[in-house]
Amino acid sequence: MPSPTVSVIMPAHNAEKTIGQAIESVLLQTVPLELLIINDSSSDGTAGAVRPYLSDPRVRYYENPSNLGAAGSRNRGVSLAAGEFVAFLDSDDWWAPGKLTKQLAKIEETGAVLCSTARELMHADGTSMGKIIPVRERITYRDLLRHNSINCSSVLIRRTAAAEFPMEHEDSHEDYITWLKVLKKYGYACAVNEPLLKYRLSMKGKSGSKLKSARMTFKVYRYMGFGLLRSGLCFFSYAVHGIWKYR
Repeated sequence: MPSPTVSVIMPAHNAEKTIGQAIESVLLQTVPLELLIINDSSSDGTAGAVRPYLSDPRVRYYENPSNLGAAGSRNRGVSLAAGEFVAFLDSDDWWAPGKLTKQLAKIEETGAVLCSTARELMHADGTSMGKIIPVRERITYRDLLRHNSINCSSVLIRRTAAAEFPMEHEDSHEDYITWLKVLKKYGYACAVNEPLLKYRLSMKGKSGSKLKSARMTFKVYRYMGFGLLRSGLCFFSYAVHGIWKYR
C-alpha cells in the first residue's frame, strides 16, 4: 500500500447503525489514505459493524480502554496518523465522492493549512432536510470569531497543525477552539463551497440542543482568554448567524 497522503480519523461511540455508511464514503475517496477508527468504549455493536471493513489494508482499528470523548479520540488518532494531512469524520456523517481530491487541490492553490467544505443537513434517518450551509472560500481569524463556519467532519488539515493545537475543553466546542488557534497563527483557512459533507443532525449530539450549544459557544470565547464584554459581542454575532443557519 502506498504511503497515505491523508489520515482520516473517525471517533465512534455506539455508532453501529451509521458507521458503515461513514466508512464506505471514506473508502470511495480516490487519494492515498488510511482510515483510523477509534472505538470510544462503545457498548453496542460498533465493533461488529466495523469488522467487515478490516480486510481493507487502509483501515486501522483501535479501541479506547476507557471513554475519552470525541476530542480525546481525535487527539489519539492524530498521534497515530502517518499522513501529511489529517481529515476528521464523525461516525454518523458521510462524504460525497471526490471530497478529499477537491480539498487537496484547494490547499495546493491557496497555501492554507486547513480546508473545509459546505455541508448538506440530513435528518437522523439519513434523508436530506433540503438545506445546504454554504461556506466562504477564504475564512480569516476575524471571520471565524463571528461564527464557526468550519464543521469538524468537513476539515482537512496539515497533520503538523493538528498536532500543534490538539482539541481540549470538551465541555465547550473543542473543535472550534482548535480552528481559532490555527487561524490565529496561520491567518486564514480555505474552503470548497460544495456540499461535500452530509451532516446528520441528531438530538443525541452536541448539535441537537441549541441551548446547550449556545452555552458551549460562550465558553469557547472565555477559553480563548476573552473578557466578558468581548465574549458577549462575539456571542451576539454567533446567535445572529445561528438563527439564519437553521431557519
